[in-house]
Amino acid sequence: MAETSQPMVRMIPTRPFKGHESTVTAGAVFPDGRRMATGSYDKTLRLWDLKEGIVLKKMEGHHGCVRTVAGSGDGQMIASGDKNGELIVWDGDTGECLTEAIEVHTDWLRSLEFSPDCRVLATGSWDETTKLWCTNTWKMQGSPINCGAPVNCVRYSPSGERVAIATHRDIQIWNPRSRKRIAKFKAAIDSAWNSSLAWTPDGTRLFSGGSSSDPTIREWDASTWKQVGDPWRGHTDNVSAIAVNPTGTLVATASSDNHVRLWRLSGQCIAIFMDSRSVSFVTFSADGRQIFSGGVDTRTSEWEVPALMLDAPKEQASEPEPSTQSRFFKKLFDVVGTVRPPISTSVPVKAKSGKIPLEEALLEAQKVIELNPLYYLGYQLKHAALHDAQRYDDAIQSFQTFLSMLDNAPDIQMLKLRQHFLSLSEAEDAIRTVIHTHMENAPLRVLDTITGILCDRNEQINAFKASREYKELLSLTMMHAHLRLERIQEAVVAYFRCAMLSHRWEEKEPLLHDIQDKFLYGLKPVGGILKLQSFCKVARDAGCRWAWSDTCCIDKNNNVEVQESVNSMFVWYRNSALTAVYLSDVPPSSESGALAKSAWIGRGWTFQELLAPKVVIFYQKDWTPYLDDRSPNHKESAAIMQELGNATGIDTQALVAFRPGVRDAREKLRWASTRVTTLQEDIAYSLFGIFDVHLPVIYGEKKQNALGKLLQEIVARSGDISALDWVGKSSEFNSCLPADITSYQPCTLRLPSLSEEKIEEAVSSLRNTTAVELASNLYTVLHNLSVLRFANCRLHLPCITFPVTEIKKLSGRDQTYRVKAQGLQDMLITTEEKLVQFSPVRPTRQTFFIVRPWNRDLLELPDFAGAEQRVDAATLPGSPLHDVPAWSPGANEPGDSEFHSRALRLMVRLGQPFGAFLLAQQRGTEYKRVASDRDIIANVTDMASVHDMVDSVRTLEIL
Repeated sequence: MAETSQPMVRMIPTRPFKGHESTVTAGAVFPDGRRMATGSYDKTLRLWDLKEGIVLKKMEGHHGCVRTVAGSGDGQMIASGDKNGELIVWDGDTGECLTEAIEVHTDWLRSLEFSPDCRVLATGSWDETTKLWCTNTWKMQGSPINCGAPVNCVRYSPSGERVAIATHRDIQIWNPRSRKRIAKFKAAIDSAWNSSLAWTPDGTRLFSGGSSSDPTIREWDASTWKQVGDPWRGHTDNVSAIAVNPTGTLVATASSDNHVRLWRLSGQCIAIFMDSRSVSFVTFSADGRQIFSGGVDTRTSEWEVPALMLDAPKEQASEPEPSTQSRFFKKLFDVVGTVRPPISTSVPVKAKSGKIPLEEALLEAQKVIELNPLYYLGYQLKHAALHDAQRYDDAIQSFQTFLSMLDNAPDIQMLKLRQHFLSLSEAEDAIRTVIHTHMENAPLRVLDTITGILCDRNEQINAFKASREYKELLSLTMMHAHLRLERIQEAVVAYFRCAMLSHRWEEKEPLLHDIQDKFLYGLKPVGGILKLQSFCKVARDAGCRWAWSDTCCIDKNNNVEVQESVNSMFVWYRNSALTAVYLSDVPPSSESGALAKSAWIGRGWTFQELLAPKVVIFYQKDWTPYLDDRSPNHKESAAIMQELGNATGIDTQALVAFRPGVRDAREKLRWASTRVTTLQEDIAYSLFGIFDVHLPVIYGEKKQNALGKLLQEIVARSGDISALDWVGKSSEFNSCLPADITSYQPCTLRLPSLSEEKIEEAVSSLRNTTAVELASNLYTVLHNLSVLRFANCRLHLPCITFPVTEIKKLSGRDQTYRVKAQGLQDMLITTEEKLVQFSPVRPTRQTFFIVRPWNRDLLELPDFAGAEQRVDAATLPGSPLHDVPAWSPGANEPGDSEFHSRALRLMVRLGQPFGAFLLAQQRGTEYKRVASDRDIIANVTDMASVHDMVDSVRTLEIL
């Protein structure tokens, strides 16, 4: 083909999708434009959310490298094939397997294609056959199509009436219903394979791509199977994939030469998307505005199709004659037209070798403008040249001139083009919104690791707005109205990367007033100042412009700031680019085990500083990495995490991927029970982030009050009675809560449990009319029992009560009592409190109860906590089902076997040993928990006692 007379724009991807661990070989975008599936040599697929750029599902099941992926036209199915000839079909919504791996070929499965009606899947393989499979039964339809050579690509025509097959030797066209071959022709030189195919949306044209010895694209007339025009030339290696946009106006090709090329149907290459390694696949987005490609570098790239290529008509009357422009356009776009994404560090991007000087590029752009001042391309070229030269102020000014020209253009196409760009103020607003959203979860004050100066949030923002990174982002944002919000967020996050210090406080730590308005690096390097200087240098070397330390970045004389900092600190560590843990008591070159002996392990505040961050590096006394592990994240070190797990008792999975919240509260309280703090209130304050609660911070209040408020919030929000499982002394805040966090040190109460088989045996023995009725009544009463709640430091505890009939102190055993209660076997309770059944003033008997705190888990109801919240339209206000009352067990008909089964299972479980409290009546209907120094385990006397529980269910108010 003759050399093109139009420009070729060289582009950089707008967004990478990272997740695979080896070459990305194939991809399919769903018709709704919201999802994409990719396959890889790592034997997996990934299901992506295209809006968020995140992996929805990692799909595993292949035994060999995945070579091909296809999506059905209705979006309901994904098919993938591997080098072993195995096929797996997946659910398009969830990514779950619909079939096991099916061996459909005896060699590489190279190509998959669903028929337009989704009823058939075509598979092509190097075993020289193409097969058609029914998507309902996954059985082969008819006999295989013998192609006589290894098959590289199979593509259905848009009507489904023909199947094109590319082989090592030729291209074959078949009727899939009659299995008759319609045509067979050579499409590449003799030494070349036919590697790829694509139909135009109207089915009138077929494109084919050749292998490395003939890396051309050829166009074929589907009515005569004659070649149309000359081959399209430009690629220098195998054309691995071809895609046509939905409107049939653009063709994208991927090649092993590391490039994706964009062509007009005339065969004119109009853009080159420069990928980094050999490209295996290419496809358009559902609306044709993006291109996706993937290859050896393990990522999938997203490219924006330039706006002028989407909307420019086939011929522009206002354009200068091609013969006049060609010498400018070709030269300018080949060497200047590079658009880069926002850079992620402060290191300048090196200019490409061979690029013409800026002055020459501007001169060429000016010549284009002079040829036709009303034609936008010259202005866009000028902006691109200035932007590429990092003269962003001039580029922005130039672009404003360009936009003004578009705003005043009489041509409809020009006005339409204007929609693809933003004005300066619009771009500033878009970036400002992202900045302020980001800063809401950033520390109030940080150190600039470059200047060593302390800055507040406004000073940080002002520094960003004066930076080259901001001006580059502003220039780029103006150019791309459809620039995804994620790209702006990436640039903002990159600039505001912050490192957090985790350490044990020592003598002479620098406070806010010691460094405010001072140059940190100019201070005398002693004590805490030296530690702070070293930390900032480590942060700077890690690419973090900002650093935070609790010693000097909080104004401890400002109660409002202290309050916000304590409640936000977990989030700050969570969002940090790096948390540097400084172990001042671990000498250089220490061996494994030194970390476990560090005092840092046992401190209260370091608990959240260990669990919250995603990236942590442990540093020894001389600021060298622990165990000389120079990897970027010690949370990925199995040896270090195992050492921490052994030392703290925290599960290694939680160490690596901890999730804050009130779920599993008892386990988290056990982890915290060995921690100590200098100020007694901090033992509670340091746990706010762990449980994701926000409470008042009042230094000077009693430890029991601070801990009590925290535990009250945890219990009230979770309804989890396991947080009431402790031994020790009662809190003055509430007797059901412990006075000290150390009361949670013992493991959670472990009771003998019945196997599922034993439960079913017991249920079978209870299946008589009387037992079922009693069980159903008890189940209903317990189901309708109010939930546990706190109010004014009083616990309203739903429970099953067992009246105490006798309390007798054992002779010779101080503090131990034998307790008898209705329906329970006798038990021994050890407590420092004196238990007296009768008042010494008047012969009034004090009421005691052994109580079983009610655990709703025994109802075996479904648990949706933590699951995705999905709103069904049928339950929205105004819908017919909105006012339907919740399910009530009492509404079940006698024949409801599922309900009866749950009720009988409940009866069996209530007959097992349980953890109990001893409550003593105070005044009126108020009670107090009698603290014990060991767990109280109660046993019911027999099943008759369980039957009687229906009259013992109540909610007690505990002081």
